[in-house]
Amino acid sequence: MNAAYPSFPAHASPASTHANATPVVFVIDADAAVRNCLESLIQRAGWQPQTFASAREFLSRQRVAAPSCLILEVALPDLNGLDLLERTSESRIGMPTIFITGSGDVHTAVRAMKAGAVEFLTKPFAGEVLLAAIRGAIERSRAELDDEIELRQLRHYYASLSQREREVMALVVRGLLNKQVAGELGISEITVKAHRGKAMQKMRADSLADLVKIAARLKITTVQRGRHQARPHTALDPAGAHMYAVAAAA
Repeated sequence: MNAAYPSFPAHASPASTHANATPVVFVIDADAAVRNCLESLIQRAGWQPQTFASAREFLSRQRVAAPSCLILEVALPDLNGLDLLERTSESRIGMPTIFITGSGDVHTAVRAMKAGAVEFLTKPFAGEVLLAAIRGAIERSRAELDDEIELRQLRHYYASLSQREREVMALVVRGLLNKQVAGELGISEITVKAHRGKAMQKMRADSLADLVKIAARLKITTVQRGRHQARPHTALDPAGAHMYAVAAAA
């Protein structure tokens, strides 16, 4: 069971998707009085509330392309709040969670924090305390969404590379010189330079340092070459100063 999270086009930018969107605060609590109270508090603060009586209602909601956070009661009628948080930890990108409970204990608080909660509040709590927690969660949501959009952009750029451009990029970011890359791939140094230039252009990299950072973000290590899987070995650079992992055909 996975909670949905905002889905953006690969070419989207933070400014075009959520910079001006009203933040959404989701509330899951079986107590109608609590839901109504929190809904009014959230509206007065200028955010958009969406309330749910159960985890299943929340999981079937419509996706939103806006910064958001989740206020989650531990005790729910269908799925325990802690279980919901643990099961959806990888799919709640851009949706920090604030736990609320009427009977908090150390064990529950520790479990909630390990599952990714950013705050753990015990009822009754002051409205300003919750509002402060929401503000912090929304700022965190903005940062997470910006990071996710940037990563999707990089994946989109990488998908536009040809197979040879990927092979050249994988070797270049490991520190190999054009001459060494040419030897590894069995092509001319001039061809390597051409593929390297195209890869940097398509990846929007202004320098080799930028390309290395991008490769690290995309976790690029080896690239399949034809029917052969690349495997790492080590080679010494001409100056003898560094050891580089070189992707070589198996």
